[in-house]
Amino acid sequence: MFFFMGLCFSTWAARIPDIQAKFQLSEGQLGTLLLFLPVGSLLGLPIAGWSVHHYGSRRVILIGSFIYAMTLPLIGLSPNTYLLVPVLIIFGMLGNIMNISLNTQALDLEDQMGKSILASFHGLWSMAGFTGAGLGAGLIFLNFSPAGHFGVVMGISFVIIVLAQGYIVKEKKASDGGGLVLRRPDDLLLRIGLIAFLGMMCEGCMFDWSGVYFKKVIEAEPSMVALGYVAFMGAMASGRFVTDKVVHRFGKVAVLQVSGFLIFLGLSLSVAFPTVYAASFGFLLVGLGVASIIPVSYSIAGRSKLYSPSVALALVSTISFFGFLIGPPLIGFVAELFSLPISFAMIAVNGLGIVLLATIRKQVFFSTEANASDIDI
Repeated sequence: MFFFMGLCFSTWAARIPDIQAKFQLSEGQLGTLLLFLPVGSLLGLPIAGWSVHHYGSRRVILIGSFIYAMTLPLIGLSPNTYLLVPVLIIFGMLGNIMNISLNTQALDLEDQMGKSILASFHGLWSMAGFTGAGLGAGLIFLNFSPAGHFGVVMGISFVIIVLAQGYIVKEKKASDGGGLVLRRPDDLLLRIGLIAFLGMMCEGCMFDWSGVYFKKVIEAEPSMVALGYVAFMGAMASGRFVTDKVVHRFGKVAVLQVSGFLIFLGLSLSVAFPTVYAASFGFLLVGLGVASIIPVSYSIAGRSKLYSPSVALALVSTISFFGFLIGPPLIGFVAELFSLPISFAMIAVNGLGIVLLATIRKQVFFSTEANASDIDI
């Protein structure tokens, strides 16, 4: 199911340059359009925390997955931006409801198995992004329209959902800490949310603007436009499959510190040396840096002693998704005023912010133990 979600999202991301060309959007106009998907995500957060807490992640996943898959082709079929905007809002809302329910399910499985596995689930999401980018490149080469491309992925998604739904379990229902997510998080969740916020802003930048960056700044050949995105997604997927072992060996603080530095280094390299290979390597470093941010953040949040896992995840996601809300449009606005490289340099500073947040007063906010369940909130 994580793979299915990553496949759908990467399919949309792979065709953003085509959507921009179809409606003849400037960078600023594209930034405004991209604003509506994370707006939908934010609107879905209170519903997600409440519905998963009261009805269980299994029921939400079974209902939401089919609707989410069927929403994807509507993006490609939208004849104008006036119809595209509400579709993106619904797509974002359903996506984050699924995000909370799947992570709640994964955390329950992690507790049942007695070992850290959450990052590997996120690795499958990233692997799907890599697969979706490759599939998108192939279908673009075969001259598939965005609508046709999205229809193919919807069919693949139905097969995945039918095969996977029998393995979705009914998790233990939390006895307290539920309700709509309209409250102030405690200090730990606020700090974790800010780290996730900066990581999600970088992630959103790479998802939505990597293709545009290669097309307009690098001036890559059409066949090479997706190379940066593929390098980013491939590195992020690989990094997430080893995150659990790295955290066990070095601890969460060290992993977050190194992750922030890699984000800063990768984006700085891409701006300083705007060539295909240098920028691809830079995007690869960003992928390695982003890989651990969300899994580690969610793992800490899901062990909150004040809130149920679904509500704690939704609280952290509420903060972090402002990164998706602000990041992509901000890239467009800054690019309109100055240039796309300057906007990427601005996002590079996020990496230093992650290092700082993970370092100061770390003994209060983080456990250096390998087991996330040992965290004292």
